[in-house]
Amino acid sequence: MRHRIIVLGAGYTGAIAAGRLAKRLRREDVAITLVNAEPDFVERVRMHQLAAGQDLKPRPLREMFAGTGVELRIAKVTGVDVDRRTVAVTDAHGAAELAYDTLVYALGSGWNAQGVPGTAEHAQEIAGRPGALRLRERLARLGAGQRVVVVGGGLTGVEAATEIAEARPDLDVALAAGGGLGDWLSPKGREHLRKVFGRLGITAYEHAAVTGVAADHVVTADGRAIPAAVTVWTTGFAVHPIAAATALEVTGTGQIVVDGTMRSVSHPDVYAVGDAALAMGPGDKPLRMSCASGTPAAWQAADAIAARLTGAKVPNLAIRYFNQCISLGRSEGLIQFVTADDRAKPAVLTGRFAAVYKELICKGAAWGVANPTLGLPARRHPVTQGRAAADQAAEVAA
Repeated sequence: MRHRIIVLGAGYTGAIAAGRLAKRLRREDVAITLVNAEPDFVERVRMHQLAAGQDLKPRPLREMFAGTGVELRIAKVTGVDVDRRTVAVTDAHGAAELAYDTLVYALGSGWNAQGVPGTAEHAQEIAGRPGALRLRERLARLGAGQRVVVVGGGLTGVEAATEIAEARPDLDVALAAGGGLGDWLSPKGREHLRKVFGRLGITAYEHAAVTGVAADHVVTADGRAIPAAVTVWTTGFAVHPIAAATALEVTGTGQIVVDGTMRSVSHPDVYAVGDAALAMGPGDKPLRMSCASGTPAAWQAADAIAARLTGAKVPNLAIRYFNQCISLGRSEGLIQFVTADDRAKPAVLTGRFAAVYKELICKGAAWGVANPTLGLPARRHPVTQGRAAADQAAEVAA
């Protein structure tokens, strides 16, 4: 019997984990199934580009995993039973149940309305492709001079505001931030961000936490009403709710609590990566939801699984940060160098070079998903190693 590994979710972390496992382990030892609701890999870090009207390169998962030994199952995950070691899915043929020996949970996250009244009814989001396409259609219907308000002053909000403003200079684009504009950046980083906002004509409402969203405006905590023909909500992400409905140990936000190898602290046959996991980084701080955290977490989980199945030493490497890469439209960028625990250093890269740098990072991430099995040696399961040794001894004896 082959060891059954099921990977839930084919975003950056799930796809990387599945491909790395396929390379680390031999097909005669393991059966790897990758479950995803959509047939294509989605470059989530480019959703602001898709919303602004740009077309992205299609990346069919079947082409990406052809010949790897990974079985792709296009289905929606509806439940996980960690006691019975089964996953409930629904696909074009109806409901089914998949059994596993090891589970990699990488269902990620979606947009987070934060419980703010009117957000679900009136705001747009870019946490995934369906939302980005809806925003794209809505922006296309706007006439010159109409106001777009991006709510949220983090990386997603800044990238969305600058991308929309560059693509549609005829629109009146604004950003409402709960704190100061770019307040997590170094002084040089904040200065450059303000220059780009000024050049693109983006109005920044600082220290303006939004407490309500209506069809034609947003309301801030101090009672201001900011007109908005379109409101784009980018105030963070909420993890997929399935984990919280299981017996897994999760946080109050539904993230699976894992150790340094991305293994569930309550169920050792379950690993979690990406936004779905609560993993600790340098300074004993939780890793933030990001591709920068998720990619090395996927490597860590796949290598730990392979090591445990083959009897090798289990790696447990610290995940650290190096920089934050921010696109400010297609021709501008900002690379903020950070400490291992993600605090801004004085050094930054800006301008066209930073835009190229960010583009290379995005392309590299997609390449890593599209080429998940390159450059890694396969390891044999101890049973297979013993069988191979016995076969060789028999040949010598003969």
